[in-house]
Amino acid sequence: MNIPYAPQNQIPSGMIDLAIGQPSPWLLPLEVIASACADFGRWGKTDLLAYGFEQGDKGFRSALAAWLNPIYGRPVDPGELLVTNGASLALDLVCTLFARSGDTIFVEEPTYFLARKIFADHQLKPVALPMDADGLITDALEEELRRSRPAFLYTIPTFHNPTSVTLSAARREKLAEVSRRYDLLVVADEVYHPLAYNAPPPPPMAGHCLSADIISLGSFSKILAPGLRLGWLQTSPERIARIVGCGLLDSGGGLNPFTSGVVRSAIELGLLTAHLSRLRETYSERMAAMCAALRTHLSGRIEFIEPEGGVFIWVRLPEGTDAQELLARAKARHVEFVPGRRFSNREGLADFIRLSFAFYDTPELITGVERLAAVIPSR
Repeated sequence: MNIPYAPQNQIPSGMIDLAIGQPSPWLLPLEVIASACADFGRWGKTDLLAYGFEQGDKGFRSALAAWLNPIYGRPVDPGELLVTNGASLALDLVCTLFARSGDTIFVEEPTYFLARKIFADHQLKPVALPMDADGLITDALEEELRRSRPAFLYTIPTFHNPTSVTLSAARREKLAEVSRRYDLLVVADEVYHPLAYNAPPPPPMAGHCLSADIISLGSFSKILAPGLRLGWLQTSPERIARIVGCGLLDSGGGLNPFTSGVVRSAIELGLLTAHLSRLRETYSERMAAMCAALRTHLSGRIEFIEPEGGVFIWVRLPEGTDAQELLARAKARHVEFVPGRRFSNREGLADFIRLSFAFYDTPELITGVERLAAVIPSR
């Protein structure tokens, strides 16, 4: 299959890069955006071509709040939302405003490897906390809080990147309670929350933003198109006031006002909901096919849990396998992945790899697994 474009780096001819965590080019909704732009033009909203309100256009925030209501299972107040240039910019903004160079932060082990780069940019010191099949182990968090107080905890509670596990409802309640008791700022990266295949996940940590110290991050990169560079942050009015008063927004105004107007049209026309349904169906089919291929070609050699949402499969290799060394042999077979060590703050996870089914269709995913099977050793 010819790839219409190569994300970030050029993909060598014939390579199947299972590291790519963004939608296929043919899943990017050109018609949705074109229809939304046409509708946006009929508004005559020239103010969305100006600097814009620091918190973000109220009409867009109202439309977004209404759209989130059924997904989050609770009413969302537009006043709790601040428009961002995506989750990465929001996370960088949190680091700038709520931490200082040299501060300790808490993260999960494993955690999103590109978030680790943002933390390094700010010279923050991550302390890794353990996870299990129910997500972050909140008892371990509380134990660590008795030893040190971080600037914040960064967590990915729903369809975690890279493990795809989801924090249980009981632990979400415990996490909110710990946030209140220890005055702990929790930064919840919830960009995958809308990508549930079957049963909805537990309500997001965003639902606790008025009763605990929570900042929830959302993004259209995973549910519409990453090139829009549009997302949102949900938190208390006090935190909103701190953010809108920062130099970045005071100087530049609202983040991405024009694009937010286009996406508002996509929401109000029902186009975003329809596109999300298509993504869920497509990803669910790809995930099932990839998991079936892993069981067929690598039975007895690997361990993994079939995800219930998101776009990743976290695979444990045979004990003693070094995924970084394996990657060189995999590339020779024209397949790539992300080694587990890149997600670790303890120099661990050497025998894990992350695979994504977001970018390729089923035939390429199966071929990719077959190529992996040729290089992964037996137990």
